[in-house]
Formats: sequence, C-alpha cells, structure tokens
Amino acid sequence: MKIYTLTQRSILLLMLFVAFVACKEDKESQNEESTEEVAENTEEIPEYTGDLPLDRLNFPDGFSIDVYAENIEGARSMAMGADGTLFVGTRNEGKVYALKDTDGDYRADETYTIASDLEQPNGVAFKDGALYVAAVSRMFKYSDIESQLNNPQQPELIYDDYPTEFHHGWKYIAFGPDDKLYVPVGAPCNICDSATVDKRYASITRMDPDGSNREIVAHGVRNTVGFTWHPDTDELWFTDNGRDMMGDDVPPGELNKLTEVGQHFGYPFCHGGTVKDPEYGDQRPCSDFVPPVQPLGAHVAALGVKFGKGPMFPDSYTGQAFLAEHGSWNRSSKVGYRVTLVKLENGEAVSYEPFIDGWLDEESQEAFGRPVDLLFLEDGSLLISDDEGDAIYRVTYKG
Repeated sequence: MKIYTLTQRSILLLMLFVAFVACKEDKESQNEESTEEVAENTEEIPEYTGDLPLDRLNFPDGFSIDVYAENIEGARSMAMGADGTLFVGTRNEGKVYALKDTDGDYRADETYTIASDLEQPNGVAFKDGALYVAAVSRMFKYSDIESQLNNPQQPELIYDDYPTEFHHGWKYIAFGPDDKLYVPVGAPCNICDSATVDKRYASITRMDPDGSNREIVAHGVRNTVGFTWHPDTDELWFTDNGRDMMGDDVPPGELNKLTEVGQHFGYPFCHGGTVKDPEYGDQRPCSDFVPPVQPLGAHVAALGVKFGKGPMFPDSYTGQAFLAEHGSWNRSSKVGYRVTLVKLENGEAVSYEPFIDGWLDEESQEAFGRPVDLLFLEDGSLLISDDEGDAIYRVTYKG
C-alpha cells in the first residue's frame, strides 16, 4: 500500500514537472520570435550592390555614403515637397522627375516623370503645394503637384519673357526667406559685357511667386547654378563659375554673399576679387566690386551650396558651407568632381577643403560622377545629385 501511494505521488510530481518544462520552453520560443521580429523591424539598409563604385569615394571618419536613387538620367537640381516627394530637374534631358520613398528606408522606390521635352529644366522649387520649374526663358507652376504625380495637370505659365539664349541659360531657382522666388540669368557667352544689352544678363533676379514685382538683386554674376541663405543672417550666398580660356589655374571660382541689394560682383571686369580680365579689366578696377568670401579652385565649377545643420552631422559642421563641385571640362588635367567644405568663423572663410572626393580617377582622368546639387533631409542626412552617374547619394553620420 505504501509503495502504491509513493508511485502515485511520484507520477503526479512528474506530470507537474513536465508541464512546467513545456511552459518554460513555450515562453522561451515566444521570446525568441519576439526578438527576431524586433531585429527585422530595426534591420539596417542592405549594403548597396549596384554598379556605382562607392568604394572609390573618400570622406571623413564616421561618415558613410549610400545610393538614395539611381537611373535618374541627368539628375541635377533638387527640391523637397511638403509630403516628402523629392523633385529633380535636368539639363539636357528636358525632364523633371518626382521620387518617392514610400517605405521610409531612405531609398526611392517610386519614380514619376512630371514633365518632358522642356528646354533645360534645371531649376525646381517648391512652395505652398506647388512645384515651380524654370526652363531657360519660361517659368511653370504645377499646383497641388503631390496629389497628382501620376497625371499632373497642365501647368500655369508664370512668365515667358526671360532671355532665350541656351548659353548659361539653365537656371537654379529657390524661394528665399522673404517668400520671393530667386531666378539667375547667366551671361550668354564666355566673356562679354552683356549687361549693356539687357541688364538682366549676368545677374540674380527675384520676384513674387506669380512673377510680378521683379527686380535685380545682384549684378556681375557670370553663371550661378546654386545659392542658399545663411541660417542666422538670411544673407544670400551663391557660387559663381569663372570665365574660361585664361589658363589652367586662372581665374578662381567664387563663393559669394550678398549683403545689400544691387551689389556688383565683378564680371566681366574682375574675377575672383583680384584677377583683372584681359579684355574688360581696364574699364573698371577690382576695387569697385564685392570680393568673394572664398576664392575657389579654377574650373572646379562649383554649383550647389548648402549650410550644414543638425541633427545628424557633428556640431562642428553646423553653419559651414558645403559645395558641390561639378568639375572642369577644358583643363589639361581635370579638377573638381567632389564635394568641398568652406569653414566659416563670424561670416568669414577660414579654410577650403575636400569633404568627399573620389568620383574622379586622377590617374586615368575618368570620372564616374559629377556632383551638382545638395539638400539636407529632416533627419540631418545630406543628399547629393549626380548628372554623370544618374544618381542621388545620401550621406549619413554614425560616429
């Protein structure tokens, strides 16, 4: 009788033990599944496996570069819409694109063609739900564009009476802190006093969004294809490309700032603040004009410019000027093809140095990319457009 009772109790204990073990294993299995689910949700963006040789690029420690979008033929100026649509202009391709990152992985997964067969629609700007596109002599407005990417309505014509020359006719455009639309007009030549024909040549103009109240804010600007406003002072800062056919190392390109409406920056009389033009320099001395904040390398063709900001990049980059150098086309050995950094103190330049290079193979003189425009995203990462590699890159910092 005692043996039977002991066996029954043992069986009962054994059953309880088995149930406990099974319950524990089930909880561990659930925990493992939960951990795997979290890991999937926080998985980093897969390594880029496309054809662009990103491993050739050089940048400071802590930074990395990836491809935000590729196969964007002739990608040049960029503007961000209110709903996260990235608009991209082109030059020779005649197209304007809209890119969407629908899953939030910082890679565009939808591409739309907003317009085609336009004349050098380099310039794009976004304001109050509308996309503005500059095409040499005309400006178009696509209202409520982000709700009709598949089938945009016919755009409104803002103006069609700007100069028609294709030489330096492609434009960078942007809205300033004064809600005015800024539109440059390049010189229709390598070197000429074109302002005697039309004061708008070699200038930066601005106007109301409907095209009214136009005025010239800066003179003597040969060809700017990038400008922005200082985050503290609201001053207009812009790049300007120097003239050709004066040699490999002359004249310098320019990074300028406008402190008063109507200032003159030297073209065609003086270049880089100090270089007298051989054809027009005797007419006016360099002292008559506003010198650049920073003379740049000759023929580097600096285009886009933006000031560094948070929250991603280190504080030491905040308020510093990033430049996209498109690169030379007629120099005996190529220069540019990089993103540079002009460091500033109290509004004055203290250094000018590479930030990212490697698009150009200096030995073979072949380039797989030519940076055009820059744009900081809300998370603080930096987009770079490239019309040679037909891509848009994203630069991040992880420390």
